[in-house]
Amino acid sequence: MGHLFHQDFLHLPDGTPLYYQRLGEGEPTMILCDGLGCDGFAWKYLTPFLARHHQVLRWHYRGHGRSGVPKDRSRLGMLYTCDDLARLMDAAGIQQAVLFGHSIGVQVALEFHRRHARRVKGLVLICGSYGYPLDTFHDSTLLKRLFPWLRRLVERYPPQAARLVRAVLSTELAMQVAILVELNRERIARQDMVPYFKHLANMDPVVFVRTLESMAEHSAKDHLPYVNVPTLIIGGGHDKFTPVRLSREMARTIPGAELLLLPSGTHTVPLEYRDQVELHVGRFLHERLGLTLPPP
Repeated sequence: MGHLFHQDFLHLPDGTPLYYQRLGEGEPTMILCDGLGCDGFAWKYLTPFLARHHQVLRWHYRGHGRSGVPKDRSRLGMLYTCDDLARLMDAAGIQQAVLFGHSIGVQVALEFHRRHARRVKGLVLICGSYGYPLDTFHDSTLLKRLFPWLRRLVERYPPQAARLVRAVLSTELAMQVAILVELNRERIARQDMVPYFKHLANMDPVVFVRTLESMAEHSAKDHLPYVNVPTLIIGGGHDKFTPVRLSREMARTIPGAELLLLPSGTHTVPLEYRDQVELHVGRFLHERLGLTLPPP
């Protein structure tokens, strides 16, 4: 059933075109929510796995991937993201779905559950936290202190900022340094990171900093005790973007949540530990949601 594929744009009320694609068939739909500055690279292996028995919906946030940038660039961030997903589900005829979130997509999934709980059948939260990402990046407040200065610089000199980011991120050195410093170089494949660097290098830096500002000020921590759907949390012991203690905290606070910790995993666990992630996700969907267990 996983061979079906459809892609289209949903034109939002403010005119912004929102890109989405649907793969496979079968209920409930699995909706994948990306991290900041991403257009789906983290779902490379999990998408075909899920599409064996279910419809999978992938989509790009405003200003990300193939989605357009709103004419009014203040219309970015968490509240618009949740509204966009609700409209997308309506347009696709999806009443209820299992939400997957990676990185900042975890915040999106949790906030969407707060606002549209009846439309969420389950949550799979991977390498993310409930909020305030600048407070915990590398377990330091350095980025939080630097961010206002960086944002003002980008806002004042957007063309120059875009050229600089493109020049730096388009180099092989940037990718190799990131793999060496941030990721598990023994398990990550270079080609799996190419789409991320390519997308980020060409992204509008104003969109990036305004979206990050919104996410940095958002938290769903107060909502965690009220998450009333089966929840699987996956974290990496060496994740420097979202320290693993945040995964443990979410697992303690969300009623009945399951926790999978991969001690050597980093922020790209779905790419580094494909087999283990697929195994646990499959078991979770089968045991907690009563869904068909995909064959190994």
